[in-house]
Amino acid sequence: MLPNSSCLIPLGLALCIGAAEAAPANHVLRPDITLGVANRLLGATMESCHAKGRTLAVAAVDRSGNLVALQRDDDVGPHNTLAAQRKAYTALSTRTATNQLGDNARSNVQTQNLNTVPELLLLGGGLPLRSGGAVVGAIGVAGAGGPAMDEACALAAIEQIFSSTTN
Repeated sequence: MLPNSSCLIPLGLALCIGAAEAAPANHVLRPDITLGVANRLLGATMESCHAKGRTLAVAAVDRSGNLVALQRDDDVGPHNTLAAQRKAYTALSTRTATNQLGDNARSNVQTQNLNTVPELLLLGGGLPLRSGGAVVGAIGVAGAGGPAMDEACALAAIEQIFSSTTN
């Protein structure tokens, strides 16, 4: 953490930003997901899927799309590690749940070619993380038994972490 910085916990997401007096007036400070929150979120996602007898890979990215944390079960297929990262990146980049993005792309001629962008993965299991209306990161889950199960595990973890830390 930077000197003269403070941590905020809006909507249960620990966000560290520099104190206003430490930032020049022409700079904008933006909240971001921290490693600690990412690890708690990924741990809760793993627990949620394990409770359903599922194995998985789960990734969290920050507001810039950079990987913050990744966890995977020993016996999950290796392609799921990349898929989890791509789902998180897709949700962050488009600010949309990946299942909804896939549905939109399939139903709209103007967005059908989104599936040709190599970095995007239009399968359910990626969800943007918001704080105060801003997207501050995203989570992606793969390998839990299909896109609907991937998303269900992520949603359960988000609800658990956010509801347990909201003031």
